[in-house]
Amino acid sequence: MRQKSCQARLEAELQDRLRDIRTLWRLYQRNPEASHRELGRFEEYGLSCDYVARSTFQDQKRGYFRWQLSWGGPADEFRFYMDENLDAVEIEYWFLDWYDGASRSLSGEDYALLDEIFQNFKDLGLVKTERAKFFGN
Repeated sequence: MRQKSCQARLEAELQDRLRDIRTLWRLYQRNPEASHRELGRFEEYGLSCDYVARSTFQDQKRGYFRWQLSWGGPADEFRFYMDENLDAVEIEYWFLDWYDGASRSLSGEDYALLDEIFQNFKDLGLVKTERAKFFGN
């Protein structure tokens, strides 16, 4: 039996992630030390948040911050494209699985949630630190 394409699985994977993230984000906002019995703590969710410089991957035309949630097959992540002030101007969700991948730009409440989280990453200094690795400022 052949597995469905990433495009066919994208929406369900995104909605599962958003459900978890909303749960953890609300918990974190009430108490940053709080832990969900199944999901853990917000700060432990995912693998990393780092900057991916332009041309890191073939045909990649611009840099972005990546909140990598899982790795391998499958992998998924949010990509934050920003302006010169490090404000997100586009946020995408990517679902990737062995030589296949699909993405969707976020909008509405989903965009607002991830933008709020990105602002938190900025407030914690994570965005500036990662950007400095590539730009020296």
